[in-house]
Amino acid sequence: MKIRRFLSSLAAFAVVAGFLLQQGDVSAASLTSQVQLLVKADLTDTSGLVEARAPLVMQRILTLASGDAANEASVVWSDSRTIAASGSETLDFAGGGLTDPFGAAVAPAKIRAIVVSAAAGNTNDVVLGNDVNHVPILSDATTTVTIQPGGIFVVTAPALAGVAVTAGTGDIIAVANSGAGSSVTYSIVVLGTAS
Repeated sequence: MKIRRFLSSLAAFAVVAGFLLQQGDVSAASLTSQVQLLVKADLTDTSGLVEARAPLVMQRILTLASGDAANEASVVWSDSRTIAASGSETLDFAGGGLTDPFGAAVAPAKIRAIVVSAAAGNTNDVVLGNDVNHVPILSDATTTVTIQPGGIFVVTAPALAGVAVTAGTGDIIAVANSGAGSSVTYSIVVLGTAS
C-alpha cells in the first residue's frame, strides 16, 4: 500500500514537472503600462433665469506595450521616498543600485515616462533637477522643476529616441527638499527601455 502511494505520488510529481518544463523560462519578464491624464472642469454662470455651463473633459492615455521600440517599455521602477529638511538625493539610473520589485537591477537605456507626485501633507516643495549629470528631461542640467505639496510632475517620451540615459553624464535624477524645518515625501514612477 505504501509503495502504491509512493508510486502514485511519483507519477503526479512527474506530470507536474513535465508541465513546468513545457512552460519555458518563467523568469522572462513582460511589462505593459499606461500613463493616463484626465482633466475635468465644469464652468457655470448664472444670468437671470439662465444657467450657462461649459463642461470640459480632456483625457490622454499613453499605452506602452512590452519591448524596447517606440511606444514600448520594458523597465519600471517606483518608490515612495522621504527627504530630510534642507536635504537632497540623487537617483542613479545607470548602475546606482536601484532594483525592481523582483530584485533585478534597474538601469534603463531610455526613459519613456517619469511621474513624480509630492505628498499633499508636505510643508516644503519637492524640487527636481539642478545636477550636472541629470537625465535630460529638463532643458539643461541646472534647470529645476518645483512640485508644490499635492502637485504632480509628468513627462513622457514615447518615440524611439525617448530620453537617453547616459552613464556618467546623464543618468541622475536629482530630488531636493526646498527648505528647512520639515521633511518632504514624494512618490516616483519611471518607465523605460532596456536598450
